[in-house]
Amino acid sequence: MDEDVSIINSNTRNEKIRNFLVENKKKLISAILILVIFLGSAYSFDKYKTNQKKQISNKFNLITLTHSENTKDRTVKSLVEIINEQDPTYSPLSLYFIIDNKLIIDQDEINSLFDVIIKKTSLDEEIKNLIIYKKALFNADQAQEGDLLNILNPLINSRSVWKSHALYLMAEYFYAKDQKQKSKEFFNQIISLEIPNSDIRLQAEKRLNRDLSE
Repeated sequence: MDEDVSIINSNTRNEKIRNFLVENKKKLISAILILVIFLGSAYSFDKYKTNQKKQISNKFNLITLTHSENTKDRTVKSLVEIINEQDPTYSPLSLYFIIDNKLIIDQDEINSLFDVIIKKTSLDEEIKNLIIYKKALFNADQAQEGDLLNILNPLINSRSVWKSHALYLMAEYFYAKDQKQKSKEFFNQIISLEIPNSDIRLQAEKRLNRDLSE
């Protein structure tokens, strides 16, 4: 008796499954097709990004290895193209190569390239902060006080590992301009940080004790 009931229940379940499949055949096929298309698109996009990264890498290596005074214009053109690709690795490297080799002299043009990387390129937060700091360093010798602060404020008002560096740069900026009180204020901010960079803090203490003590 129990065996007969079990057979009936099994047959009933199978019948329900068959009916469900028949009634929802189109929906199931559509769902499977959507899944296949999604997985195929994800794979294709990942492969595209991998190939694009490889192409940018090859282009950067070729242009930097073959760079000479005779190829300067071509080098600049290619590196600017890479910067505008907004690649998180090779766009910053391209800008650093331009700066290190003095391939572009115009400061506004260099700052525009910095902005492409800082504002448009997808970067790890601390990598972005490092590039902001490098932009400030690039401008420090010629920038007005307000302009330099505008560059560094995202670091000064954050908990970034580059905050100590930003404060130190401003402190030295004011010290070089013989604005001792402002310089002292920034050095003291470094000392008062909860977790300052140890080397930067040591340099700040030396400066305060040696040159800014009352």
